[in-house]
Amino acid sequence: MTVPEGPGPHRRADEPSVVPVLEVGGSHVTAAAVDLDRARIADGTRRRLPLTPGIGPEDFLATLAEAANGVLAVGALGACTDGGVRTDGGARADRGVRTDRGAYPDQGTYPDRGAYPDQGAYPARGAHSALGGHTAVGAHAALGTWGIAVPGPFDYARGIARYHGVGKFASLDGLAVGDLLTLRLNPRPARLRFLNDASAFALGVRLTAHPGSRRLVAITLGTGVGSAFLDRGTIVEDDPRVPPEGRVDLLTVDGRPLEDTVSTRAMTAQYTDRTGRPVDGLRELTARAAADDATARDIITSALHALGGALAPWLTAFEADTVVFGGSITAAWPLVGPPLTAGLSHHTPSLARLTLSARADGEDQALLGAAAFAARGA
Repeated sequence: MTVPEGPGPHRRADEPSVVPVLEVGGSHVTAAAVDLDRARIADGTRRRLPLTPGIGPEDFLATLAEAANGVLAVGALGACTDGGVRTDGGARADRGVRTDRGAYPDQGTYPDRGAYPDQGAYPARGAHSALGGHTAVGAHAALGTWGIAVPGPFDYARGIARYHGVGKFASLDGLAVGDLLTLRLNPRPARLRFLNDASAFALGVRLTAHPGSRRLVAITLGTGVGSAFLDRGTIVEDDPRVPPEGRVDLLTVDGRPLEDTVSTRAMTAQYTDRTGRPVDGLRELTARAAADDATARDIITSALHALGGALAPWLTAFEADTVVFGGSITAAWPLVGPPLTAGLSHHTPSLARLTLSARADGEDQALLGAAAFAARGA
């Protein structure tokens, strides 16, 4: 899996410049169009919808489709510059078709099977689109392949959810997300390319912030622990230098799964056990720690120290030169960074010199990385 080393000049001539993407988190899905030439989210295309932890297959697919079709409807992948109307073929049951003025008329559809009409819906060849410079030709190509970042465990090659015994999305286990979602998108894409959400984050970070990194490791901390190891832009999963499948969540701490110590579930449960008070996720837990709640601070310190100890041998084996953290817990980086560093250096003193950084824009980076991944396979 190789991706471009940076925006603009590193994109192959045959790769689409505008790519539609989805990023699925534990509590949301975000859809957008990514402008790879500028390495940014196209203006006005982001759409974020909530996902409940116990969501069922039908609602899950419907929410992903609504977010995705919303991106198509805004016209960023083929804006109406000549007064024509772009339609969605009735794929969105809650409204009609969006015109270039944002209104939704009551009629009009795409031709069957996602074909493109010869006039009235897309600008003429060479005309500027809503992205301010990209033509409908590039946008036309982008519609063929979507990049979709989703958390594991997931059969990324076949687009099948494998959420069994992991405490999230249990009702989706075995769901053929790729096949079933394709049927709900209009126009229907030629291909959906799935990748791990942490891998998407890593690819995005390398694309935008660390294009010269040889060995970049990305760790996401939120509902669970995600990870990705990049060797000069290639995702490394089957290599003795990285954990099995490149997954840090498969590591153990004191003989127990890592996520029994470092995860939203584990840390909030521990707080409630020790105080008798419920806490609503990591955001509230870190807020309490920042407000000098000694118990919250101790739980975070202990968990992140343990994570540092678990990561240390793998960062050493991989010879990482860049380590970037993302996810909801990074909002409290001043609380997180020191125990992480202490855990790393306790195991391997030389790792105290390794620079750790956090990205608060993890969603943007994942969307960009998913686009770069999709474009390479378009």
